[in-house]
Amino acid sequence: MRNKAVFALLLFLFLGSAALPVEGRKKDHVIGFYNLENLFDTVHDEGKNDYDFTPEGRNAWTEERYNKKLSNMATVLRDMKIRNNAWHTVLGVAEVENGRVLADLVARPEIAEAGFSFIHYESPDRRGIDVGLLYRPSEFKVLESVAIPYDFNSDISFEYNEEERNAFRTRDILMVRGTIEGEMFCFYVAHTPSRVGNKGGDLRGRSCEIIRQDALRRMIEYPGLKVIVMGDMNDNPADPSQVEYLHARETMEEVGEGDFFSPFISMHKAGYGTEEYRGEWNIFDIIVVSKSLCEAPRGSFTVKPVEKGIYYGGVFVEPYMVQQEGPYAGTPKRTFSGGQFNDGYSDHYPTYIVISRKKGK
Repeated sequence: MRNKAVFALLLFLFLGSAALPVEGRKKDHVIGFYNLENLFDTVHDEGKNDYDFTPEGRNAWTEERYNKKLSNMATVLRDMKIRNNAWHTVLGVAEVENGRVLADLVARPEIAEAGFSFIHYESPDRRGIDVGLLYRPSEFKVLESVAIPYDFNSDISFEYNEEERNAFRTRDILMVRGTIEGEMFCFYVAHTPSRVGNKGGDLRGRSCEIIRQDALRRMIEYPGLKVIVMGDMNDNPADPSQVEYLHARETMEEVGEGDFFSPFISMHKAGYGTEEYRGEWNIFDIIVVSKSLCEAPRGSFTVKPVEKGIYYGGVFVEPYMVQQEGPYAGTPKRTFSGGQFNDGYSDHYPTYIVISRKKGK
C-alpha cells in the first residue's frame, strides 16, 4: 500500500508539473535568419533568369549538386540546433527560387525531425530569388501572411528617374503574423536591393521605410504586438537604411516608441561579421526587435544575451563553413568559387537571437 501511495504521489507531481502554465516553464525560442546563397532547383522556371542553374547552364547545376547544396544547408541548421539545444522556432531565409526548394529543404533527413513548415510567395525579382520563412507549427501558430511589394511612394529623393522606377524589380517583403505560446508576434523577412556599383542606398532606405510603416500600423491594430525584422539588408547595422529609416538603435535604453533594438550594431563594432567583401567584414544579416521585446513585463517574452553573455545577437560559424585554403581562405565557404563548384554552404553566415520569458520584476 505504501508503495502505491508513493507512486500515486509521484504521478500527481509529474502530471502537475506538466500542466504548469506557460509562464512557469523555462523554454527559449531561437529566431534566426540565413541567406542560402542561390538555392535554385535544376528546372528552368518561365520568366526567371535561372538558366545558369540548370544541368546545361554555366554552373552545370545537376540533381547531384542540388542535393548536395540541400544537404549542406540542412547540416548547418542541424548543427545550430545542437549549439542552441533547440531547433529554430522561426527562421527567415533569402535567395530561394521557389516553394519547391523549401519543400525539399525541410524534408532533408538532417532536419526532418524538426517538422518545419514554410511560407513563400513568388516575387518579381529579376534574378528569380525570393525570401521565405521556415517555422515549427508546434511552436509558432500562423494567423496571417502577406507579401508586401516594393514601391516608390516616399519623400525620399531617388536617383532613379520615372522610367527606371517603372522598370525596377526586386524582392517582396514577407510579413507573417502569429503567436508563440499565446503571445502575438509579427515577423518581417527582407532582402533589400543590392549594393552593386556602391549604389542603392536610397532603395534600401525605402525598403526599411516600407517595413517600419507597416509595422507601426500593425502595432496600433494589435497593442502589445512584438515585432522582429530580419533579412539580408545589404547594409551594415549602423548604415542610414537601418538607423534613419528603420529607426534601429544600438542599446535598449535608446529605443523609443516606433524604434527597434539592433543587437548587431555593437557586434559589428566589436569585429563580428557575416559576409566579407574585399577584405572588409560586414554584418548584412540583421535582426532587430521592437520596444515591446525590450521592455517586456515579467513572464512575457524578451530577448536574452546569447554571445559571451554580453551580445543579444549571435553569428553561427563552424570550421566546415569557412574556406580553408586559396585566395578566399578565412571567408565563408561559397557554393561556387572562381567559377568552379566548391561544395560550399553560403557566402553569408547565419544570425540569430533567442527570446525567453522575463524573470524578476
